[in-house]
Order: sequence, then C-alpha cells, then structure tokens
Amino acid sequence: MELRKEYVNELARLMRENDKIVILDADLAGAGGTKPLYKEFPDRCIDVGIAEANMICIAAGLAASGFVPFVHSFVPFVARRALDQIAVSVCYSEQNVRIVGFDPGVHTTSNGGTHMSFEDIATMRAFCNIAVVDIVDGVQLRKALPYITAHKGPMYIRFVRKQTDELFDDSYEFGFGKADKLRDGKDLTLIASGTMLFDAVKAADRLESEGYSVDLLGIATVKPLDEEAVLASARKTRRVLTAENHSIHGGLYGAVTETLSAKLPTLCDAVAVRDKITQVGSLNDLKRDYGLTADDIYARAKQLLTNNG
Repeated sequence: MELRKEYVNELARLMRENDKIVILDADLAGAGGTKPLYKEFPDRCIDVGIAEANMICIAAGLAASGFVPFVHSFVPFVARRALDQIAVSVCYSEQNVRIVGFDPGVHTTSNGGTHMSFEDIATMRAFCNIAVVDIVDGVQLRKALPYITAHKGPMYIRFVRKQTDELFDDSYEFGFGKADKLRDGKDLTLIASGTMLFDAVKAADRLESEGYSVDLLGIATVKPLDEEAVLASARKTRRVLTAENHSIHGGLYGAVTETLSAKLPTLCDAVAVRDKITQVGSLNDLKRDYGLTADDIYARAKQLLTNNG
C-alpha cells in the first residue's frame, strides 16, 4: 500500500478517537491523499488553497486553541516557502503543529527542480523547539503516528507519497529519539535515514559478503538525534558513514558529525547531495546523478574501511 494511503488510514483512526485533530492542505489534498478525510471529517478538514504561509498561521492559531493540526504539502512548499511563519508562529510560539512534507529530495522526480528540496532537514533542525522525523516505510509511519499526534511541541515529518516498499514488519516499534539497530558489527558504522535505509541494507549485504562487519543504524528521528547510539557504535568501529536523501550540509551527516566532533572525534564520510542544482528525472537516474545509490554507499564504505589514517 502507498505510504499516503497508510498515512490517511491511520490518521482517520486517530481522528475517530481524538476530535481535536484537524487537517490542512494547500490545494493538494488529491496529490497528498488526504481527500478521504474530507468526506469523513468535513468539519475538521480545511483546504486553504495555494497559500502555504497562511496555512501555517491558521494551523498555529488552531493549535493555540487546543487543536492538533496536521498541515500538508510537497516539501519545498512547507519547508521553504513558509519558513518565517514556521519560525515565528509555530516554533517561537511553541505550538503543537505537525508539518508534513511529501516527496523529499530526489523523490520529486518528474515534478522538477523547482519542486525538489535538499535543504529541508537542515532548515528545520536550525529552528528551536521542533522535532524532525524522516520516515522510511508504511509500517514505521503507521507505528509513529500515535506518538506524532501526542507529541508536545512542533514537529516536521517527511515521507514519500507513493512508496510501497517496506523495510519493517508489524513487530516494529517506533521509539521517538531512538535509533533502530538493524545490524550489529565492528568494522564500520553505517547510519541512514528515510528511504536511504533500503540502499544502506543492500550495501551492508555486499560488504558483509566480502567479510566486513557492519553496524547499521536506522535514524527516523534526526532531531533529537540518538547521540548515545551513535557514540556507542562509533566507539566500536571508529569509522562512520551516513546516508541521506538530503544535502550534506545540515542534515543527518551534520547531526552525526556535530555529535562526534564534540564527544568522540571519528573518521567520517557521507552519501549525500553535494552542492548540485536540482533537476528533472526518473528516480533511478536522479539517485545515480546525485550519488545516492547502494553502489555509492558501498564505494564510500570501502574507502573508509581501507583508510588507515
């Protein structure tokens, strides 16, 4: 099932239990998949039109009145166009607004470079009082939503609308601010967020087939980062590689290296976008052009593993 359908199904269940949850869209309820909620909860769904900044302000007002608003749009429209409103009306005012960004990074594909954002996590991390969550699959999203609803304070959540691949099964339990330990190893720490976890698993398989031992961490909560898990892994391996569908500046790599530079200087590298202009393309072509494939993770891992510096 597509993530947007899993999202709406779980959100509908939560809305039946909690009449304070409200939905806001900016003329993209069809694309985002929230249209069914408008039929079931017509009094708690608002399409503000192409007015993302106003949408954030409306959501902040609703939150100040005791509601739990979820606002939705493509990543650049909520995490770039409405930044001042997020900074002042949401973060500065400490309002319980959930900002949902669809199709982060290369997953914008044919919608084009103007709709592609590699800086959203960096921007949101820089604001005070806001949590940042990068979702990998439908299971994680479904398990995270009850916590996301109950969380006190602003939160930014990014995920891919139409993705159907799953990494976790129903036994998975979401832990806010906690890394998911996927493999235990001693040669290399591999830390990935969002959909890059799929590629990280493939790269780890290849490395382990060559006799390397990989400590693999999945990071859903980029802020606050699970510093304890990062440090514990780095102490074992002394080599850390991050992988993210985001700029190398200010995202997962930034969060990890900020922690390590202060508490445990470690040899690090990143699979991330390195100052490239956005473009149109298929997902496979974009991942290749921006160096975000399993092969890229493998290649950078091998460089780290053979670096004796």
